[in-house]
Amino acid sequence: MMTSKLDAVVVPVGCFDGDLDLFESQYAVPNGVSYNSYLIVDEKTAVLDTVDPRKTGDWLANLEQALAGRTPDYLVIHHMEPDHAGSISTLADKYPDMTLVGNAKTFPMLTAFTGRDFGDRALIVKEGDGLSLGAHTLTFYTAPMVHWPEVMVSFEKASGTLFAADGFGRFGSTNPDDPWVDEARRYYINIVGKYGVQVQALLKKAAGLDIKTVCPLHGPILSGEALALALEKYDIWSRYVPEDKGVLLAYASIHGNTARAALELAEMLRAEGLTVEAIDLARQDWAQAVAGAFRYSGLVLAASSYDAGVFPPMAQFLMRLKSKGFRDRTVGLVENGSWGPSAMKTMLGELEAMKGLDILEPKITIRSAATDENRAQMKELARAMAQAL
Repeated sequence: MMTSKLDAVVVPVGCFDGDLDLFESQYAVPNGVSYNSYLIVDEKTAVLDTVDPRKTGDWLANLEQALAGRTPDYLVIHHMEPDHAGSISTLADKYPDMTLVGNAKTFPMLTAFTGRDFGDRALIVKEGDGLSLGAHTLTFYTAPMVHWPEVMVSFEKASGTLFAADGFGRFGSTNPDDPWVDEARRYYINIVGKYGVQVQALLKKAAGLDIKTVCPLHGPILSGEALALALEKYDIWSRYVPEDKGVLLAYASIHGNTARAALELAEMLRAEGLTVEAIDLARQDWAQAVAGAFRYSGLVLAASSYDAGVFPPMAQFLMRLKSKGFRDRTVGLVENGSWGPSAMKTMLGELEAMKGLDILEPKITIRSAATDENRAQMKELARAMAQAL
């Protein structure tokens, strides 16, 4: 069971999953992931969200311990994604008198996922509605596309607690002492990142509330300095502005020559005083590469040509950048091709669909292995990047 310094009536009852290999079947989670759920105990009791079916049994044990013999009056459904809503049917069957609380978009999704109609047990809420539990009242605020259309958050004024759905989440455990930013960035950019406008709208709503604690559906409960940091980062990330001055150098190399040239270029960039993070797209975590592209003010792409296009790890990386709304960065390009270089044209074609990119000169073409002429061009590109940043 999670631990926290919450108001005594708010009890974390979620679970940690250390066995999952891929979150959403695509994101590596070497440090696991938590499925957070909360219980408010007052004159009425409310369960806030369920957990992934992988952990239903553990979660029910936590919940029953916290209920101490009481029966939940309400289940509040903030988000219908299965890692949070996957145990709703089980809980509804266990407590047939429990009311399910959601918005107008929640219950059609619930039926679609479960094949069941919970209409006779549904309490449909809208923006600004309140649910009184006694001394504590939940007020609901819609947060559409953060990051599904039915998402809502709730604020409990007496304790100053915002139940933030997938907002302010992080891969890894609920331990507040674990570093938050890197895994929260990787989580936000890859899962929520496309919806910066909607996150800004939610942040404006949150600014009008006296929030002391944020309870997300993944990762640690946030308060004090940790909460201030999270609010600062979410504002930066959702406005698509660079977080740090520096360069992500992402390379995709078939036989190693492109990689060797990329790593030489990385040293040239560092010699110009720039922070550089180099990532091998064929071997390292692509989600970390996507997060890094958003983190830094500069991006360098170095890729081999392949099948009259670009080596697939780079093609996939560019597709993911485009899908997440990558924009407003300074970009350098390096291609390699032994007989018919094609990576540059393909990369430029993908980048043209992204907003506000400044493509630097020179654009470098290597034929098989870097020459002294290429190295001179690389030094020129490093200088141009340093000047631009």
